[in-house]
Amino acid sequence: MTTFYDVPADLLNAALAEKLSEVDAISRPQWADFVKTGVHRERPPTQENWWEMRCAALLRKIGREGPIGVNSLAQAYGGKKDKGSNPHAPAMASRHVIRTALQQLSDAGLVEMKETKTVQSVDGDQKLYAGRTITSAGHKLLDEVAHSVRGAAEEAYPGLSKY
Repeated sequence: MTTFYDVPADLLNAALAEKLSEVDAISRPQWADFVKTGVHRERPPTQENWWEMRCAALLRKIGREGPIGVNSLAQAYGGKKDKGSNPHAPAMASRHVIRTALQQLSDAGLVEMKETKTVQSVDGDQKLYAGRTITSAGHKLLDEVAHSVRGAAEEAYPGLSKY
């Protein structure tokens, strides 16, 4: 069986975005047409399905690197901020976009928060989380999409058939 580790991200994310567009819990918010994806960008995305593509990319990245937090994801999707005549500086992506997409993925049952321990504080017991991990339903969805894309991946990347 083909897993999502075996298929390149460019083919997997496009097919996964189509699959996620059929899920009711994942929908583009109203503000998504006007928002930039980070401070390093000048304009909002022009791609029609950019929200589904970002959700697909987040799901794949959480599957590969989870448990992972919003800050680490924002650093991964960030870029270089142009500071004029000064050297470029690293910039983070929008954490609000990432957090909202993760909330939609968790409402769909594809992602969950991993609890590490409970700490007592003045306000009562507080739960500490290590980040978000993929659920078995999310893993199954990723593997199904990877299996359906495997033929196109072997055509695009001939050396992939060895694996």
